[in-house]
Amino acid sequence: MANPPLRQNNPHMSQPPVIAIDGPSASGKGTVASRVARTLGFHYLESGALYRLVALAAGPDPVKAALGLDVAFLNSRIYMNKQDVTEGIRAEAIGLQASDVARIPAVRDALLARQRAFREPPGLVADGRDMGTVVFPDAVLKVFLTASTATRARRRYKQLIDKGNHANLAALSRTLEERDQRDAARAVAPLKPAADAVSVDSSALTIDEVVDLVLKQYRERIRGKV
Repeated sequence: MANPPLRQNNPHMSQPPVIAIDGPSASGKGTVASRVARTLGFHYLESGALYRLVALAAGPDPVKAALGLDVAFLNSRIYMNKQDVTEGIRAEAIGLQASDVARIPAVRDALLARQRAFREPPGLVADGRDMGTVVFPDAVLKVFLTASTATRARRRYKQLIDKGNHANLAALSRTLEERDQRDAARAVAPLKPAADAVSVDSSALTIDEVVDLVLKQYRERIRGKV
């Protein structure tokens, strides 16, 4: 894949800057990343959506599904094969399947170039589980965002209830713990903070506070590079 165009407004950066936000499920990374991207006017990549799409389309061969994924991100909606699957990929069952699919090295390899292609001017905010460790190891800012299991379970419970879905708080807590263990223990691209990541526990913070913290860190990094 060809390198993205050079940034014309900052000769010190050969490629558009990337803010990588990693963390476990329901840590708030998607909401934070999308707001940071909107504030900065950057592109936004929700890498987890790609794995959920593979899980949704997988059938007997998830690698083939990853290689042939026909996906479009338009106006906050996600389309696969021209069908709106925004809500479908949010199902808990799909999330669990996505965790299993993400353990397959060939699937991760198939999606690597697709993820890196999102790096376009003026910049990118990417969230996931290996954005700072594997996909964008040269990100100008790496954030590892987490929260207690109880906090994350309550957040997921509220999301499901607000959408009119049945949910059990205790069951959600167990599911999150099990997924954390799987994601951290997998041999390929395990869930862990990059060595140079800023770790943020959002348990006692509002979304606005976390967004402000990330923006402050980013602006300090950029000033240091100018």
